[in-house]
Amino acid sequence: MSKALKKAYMTLIFIFLYAPIIVLIVFSFNKSKSRSQWGGFTFKWYAEMLQDRQIREALYYTIIIALLSTVISTLFGTIAAIGIHNMGKYSKGVMLNINNLPVLNPDIVTGVALMTLFISFGLQLGFVTMLLAHVVFSTPYVILSVLPKLRQLNRHTAEAAMDLGATPSYALRKVIIPEIAPGIISGALMAFTLSIDDFVISFFTAGTSTTNLSILIYSMARKGVKPTINALSTLLFVTVVILLLIINKKSDKGEELLL
Repeated sequence: MSKALKKAYMTLIFIFLYAPIIVLIVFSFNKSKSRSQWGGFTFKWYAEMLQDRQIREALYYTIIIALLSTVISTLFGTIAAIGIHNMGKYSKGVMLNINNLPVLNPDIVTGVALMTLFISFGLQLGFVTMLLAHVVFSTPYVILSVLPKLRQLNRHTAEAAMDLGATPSYALRKVIIPEIAPGIISGALMAFTLSIDDFVISFFTAGTSTTNLSILIYSMARKGVKPTINALSTLLFVTVVILLLIINKKSDKGEELLL
């Protein structure tokens, strides 16, 4: 197969994958409510979206939960990654397999399992349970982002710092953490992106008192797709794309430093 034909096939595949998103973005600026007829360019639906109380409330919960879950999962994930890195070969393999289970597990299974766990402990589904759920599914990704940086770290650096009088906690803060910072930042951005993007697990753990943007879009779409949904979905898509670009840029910088 020639290179030109391969490029043509790849182009067709990407068009097939992204055509629905492009159509959604285009019609978020459509003056007409019709989803099949162009009525002119407008920012009307974005203005209406920002005036909607339900959307503002859902956006508030989405951002707050994303920020809190990012901070908590980044802290837990970094500590767990350091612990796993210092384990023996067998123990490390076992822990990595356990860590990979939430990543490979279908979201619907994780969502139902967490909902059942929270109910069995007598927790009322709402803000706290959704936050805990987001921490649970974000932490493994932080661990997977930090571990490669720990493998690249010279194991004698921290030992040298302690030989020179540094305490273990000081060596951790001043030597290890700065060296693995790119992995921590990438993990934090990944956790934030996953939290904003999540629907299935949030749906099972949110209850009736808390709603994020993904749940709100789902409930609005059941009543009929409104132009404000197109505007809201466009903003979510742009946010995720920006975060992914930042993650890739951080990863590229880390690779350049290694080279």
